Amino acid sequence: MTIPFDQPVFREHTCSVKFDARKAVFGRDDVVPVWVADMDFAAPEAVTNALRERAAHPVYGYTLFPDSLYQSIVEWFGVRHGWKIQRDWILMAPGVVPSLHAACLAYSEPGEGAIVQPPVYPPFFSSVRQTGRTVIENPLVLKEGVGAGKGHYGMDLEHLEACAARPDARILLLCSPHNPVGRVWSEDELKGVLAIARKHNLVVISDEIHCDLTFADRPKHSVLATLAGPEDALVTAIAPSKTFNMPGLGLSALVIPDPEHRRAMKTVFESMHMPQCNPFSIAGFEAGYRAGAPWLDELMGYLQANRDYVEEMVNQRLPGISVSSPEGTYLMWLDCRELGMLDTELKRFFVRYTGVGMNPGISFGEQGSGFMRLNIGCPRSVLTEVLTRIETALTAKS
Repeated sequence: MTIPFDQPVFREHTCSVKFDARKAVFGRDDVVPVWVADMDFAAPEAVTNALRERAAHPVYGYTLFPDSLYQSIVEWFGVRHGWKIQRDWILMAPGVVPSLHAACLAYSEPGEGAIVQPPVYPPFFSSVRQTGRTVIENPLVLKEGVGAGKGHYGMDLEHLEACAARPDARILLLCSPHNPVGRVWSEDELKGVLAIARKHNLVVISDEIHCDLTFADRPKHSVLATLAGPEDALVTAIAPSKTFNMPGLGLSALVIPDPEHRRAMKTVFESMHMPQCNPFSIAGFEAGYRAGAPWLDELMGYLQANRDYVEEMVNQRLPGISVSSPEGTYLMWLDCRELGMLDTELKRFFVRYTGVGMNPGISFGEQGSGFMRLNIGCPRSVLTEVLTRIETALTAKS
């Protein structure tokens, strides 16, 4: 490995949400922050160099999206995912979360329903509710019991069919790979989703910003659009933000093959006067897709070792807590239900007695009750400290 992922990067006092919002979120500013879904690694050198080069020009005026930006998307997804994107399908967007809001406005009316699959990233709920739409829950199914399959989630396609058949259902918000449970959906699962959506005239908004973050020893990610036909109503959200650790640059893209659906989304964006094109976002976005592949390949090796380390430590040394290996993302879903705590007690236990700042599972929907989300996108030494602190607190508790 040539990239020093083990080397800590000082992030305090950089206006980092993950580090500098600790006091506001956890009530103390000394917790070890393993919550917000960005990584503690320096972005690829190619990205940093592109930002420096753009900064060297002293005028930061209104900026166009260059053709080379679109081409970088087409080439990246063609090579990495076997997805042949046409240039006209691409609509630049100010981020995936604003895109979820815009999709609710573009493809449904107030009071109509959007299907989500909890436990899931909180903006999937808020984007529906804040636009005056109705959340329709199609909960994931957790495989309980023992053995290699314990703790893995699957889709309840039979229940999804019932949700889609509701007269008010208009949209399905799909998280693929899934945050927080780490599933990389199989082709059979995705084909089932497409068949249901097609039958019931749903527009599927597939959030695939973690698509590059899948592990070599787990199933390969299938872009939903590669399984879809021309009759499928599909919007795919993509971005290099998670891939190359630059979410603060705030730029993403939507791939929308159908002209009418693309026009509807563009109309919503234009009604809110977004996105304004940030010259630095454009430079970083393109540089990541054009030159970040070697960095990403090394990153995934490091994250896989982190994943295996956490799984072994949790399941062997943290009584009352269990975890299963995610197939993708740098997030791990800790099952703390055997500790027998209410969610408020669980959050207080980790903050007060371990000094570890994680995302409470309940924030991902009621199906996340009793869980915590751990971000492993950090140096191994940080994970060692986190797990040691939790082990010490559990020993004292018993």
